[in-house]
Amino acid sequence: MLLRYLAVFFISMVPLIELRGAIPIAVGMGIEPMHAIVVCAVGNLLPVPVIYFFARKFLIWGLDKKYIGGICHFFHDKGEKAGAKLSGKAGKFGLLLALTLFVGVPIPGTGAWTGTLGASFLNMGVKETALSVSAGVALAAIIMTSVSMVGLHVFGL
Repeated sequence: MLLRYLAVFFISMVPLIELRGAIPIAVGMGIEPMHAIVVCAVGNLLPVPVIYFFARKFLIWGLDKKYIGGICHFFHDKGEKAGAKLSGKAGKFGLLLALTLFVGVPIPGTGAWTGTLGASFLNMGVKETALSVSAGVALAAIIMTSVSMVGLHVFGL
């Protein structure tokens, strides 16, 4: 059972897959829904401080490097786009809510990694970023667990 928990914990840390992919896997593996939420949320949130403090700096540093320039441009541009999209929302509290919803609505490319990178491009404070991203991860966890449980019952998986 410990290996199942570790597997979904590490899956939830993977960019683009994150909690959105880990929770359905956890539910499919028979992990209790509340345990899946906690394990996957912690795994999804663990990289957030590293992303906030170092990812933007690394991407800017790597933009002109021969071997990593392409991937750095991809993620830098994605972060810039996410930041610009969020900055179009009204006011500071509107921005906090927008970041929460951006992270919380489980569609591809809008998870904790992208939201944190976008917040760093917007120069949001660490407390505001942590609060919004954590609330977004909680929202995504509730949505994905609900959808996974319905799928489990409807399709008998």
